[in-house]
Amino acid sequence: MKENSKKENAVNNLCTGCGVCVSESNGTLEMRWNKFGFISPYHVKGDIPNTTMRVCPFNPKPELDISDEDKLAKIFLKDTDNRDEKIGSYLGTFVGYSREHRITSSSGGIATYIFAQLLERKVVDAVYVVKEVNGTYEYQMFSKKEDITNISKTRYIPVTLEKLFERIDKLDGKIAVSGVACFIKAIRLKQYYHPELRNKIPFLVGIICGGWKSRFFTEFLAQSSGIQTKYKNQDYRIKDPKSSASDYAFGAYDEKDDFFQMKMSKVGDMWGTGLFKSKACDFCTDVLTELADISLGDAWLPQYRSDGLGNSVIVTRSNLANNIIMEGIAKGDLRVSLIDKSQIILSQSSSFSHRWGGLKFRVRMARLSGIKVPYIRKRVFEKISLPYMMVQIQRERTRKYSLIYWYKTKNADNFNKLMHFDLKVLRALTRMYHKLRKRK
Repeated sequence: MKENSKKENAVNNLCTGCGVCVSESNGTLEMRWNKFGFISPYHVKGDIPNTTMRVCPFNPKPELDISDEDKLAKIFLKDTDNRDEKIGSYLGTFVGYSREHRITSSSGGIATYIFAQLLERKVVDAVYVVKEVNGTYEYQMFSKKEDITNISKTRYIPVTLEKLFERIDKLDGKIAVSGVACFIKAIRLKQYYHPELRNKIPFLVGIICGGWKSRFFTEFLAQSSGIQTKYKNQDYRIKDPKSSASDYAFGAYDEKDDFFQMKMSKVGDMWGTGLFKSKACDFCTDVLTELADISLGDAWLPQYRSDGLGNSVIVTRSNLANNIIMEGIAKGDLRVSLIDKSQIILSQSSSFSHRWGGLKFRVRMARLSGIKVPYIRKRVFEKISLPYMMVQIQRERTRKYSLIYWYKTKNADNFNKLMHFDLKVLRALTRMYHKLRKRK
């Protein structure tokens, strides 16, 4: 495959930087930071093999048998008894927390508990997770239970799986990996084409993602908290036990090792506005990491929002995952309860509304602009009203210009001034849409 063919997704901003394509590139690609604060594949030498695109989670022309999450689930999640159009294939739906790991986690500490159990039961010999290194965050490999006690914090900064398969080749044993939906899908595609990796990577932990943020997001938060120099050791989800689950803070250290902290409410809605988000996320239909063995996310539910220590929603998709949760409940390690599947969907209602509700319109707009979009399951397409179309257009403008303005200014005060009008328009359009929807 020639260079231009492989670059299409990167040029169209339809790459989240999972890096799995590098493992299929025969050394012709490597991952680097691009100018808008994302990690992208760069062509370094030679002709890029056709095999690189086949593991891309945003491939516009995948093989028919593995063209979407529904078909991949039939291959990899054969334990499942239940099927839901929004949840995907699953065994059980739960909510709660790990008694041991909750305090050090962003929500309920279930991810840390799962990884500890996998190592303790010798299901895997190592786990591949995101953790602090040299002041920021990267994927790292750990083989001891005591080394993973603080890995469950959410990290809103780009990372990549570029080195995963290189390290797997050197590992004498099995490995578990955590990741957001597109990363999990890329691993499943890799396992499909290399069946030996199914045994090598027997367990995947899916992290429910609200959108893949640029590094600019962290730079903006660091400046907004008061740091005027370089930042390090940032923490995106500092809990307030006396407040609600959503009332968390951002904190980081400056070059002098002084700690700065601010409530996220100071900078307003960073998720519903699409600020600093990858364009690829607007073509992702997998809200609940449907291809993982277990899916974990924040319990954004009315009955749990008031608990500042946080809770996790849990979807089990393999017998092993379901057994770990059920046995954890029985032993008292987990304060977890079964919930109806409707509560899982409700916990991510905003994400479903945007990703599925506006998807058909966004695809149409992208094609009119000459952008080649990824293959998308047509069953998720929905018709939307004119007011919601206006919200979608303005949200895309807000997303796009947040990256452009930060690239140009690198200054929080100037950025806020430049973004003020577009954010004001977005809020007004969103209010209008909600009012009209309630009347109907």
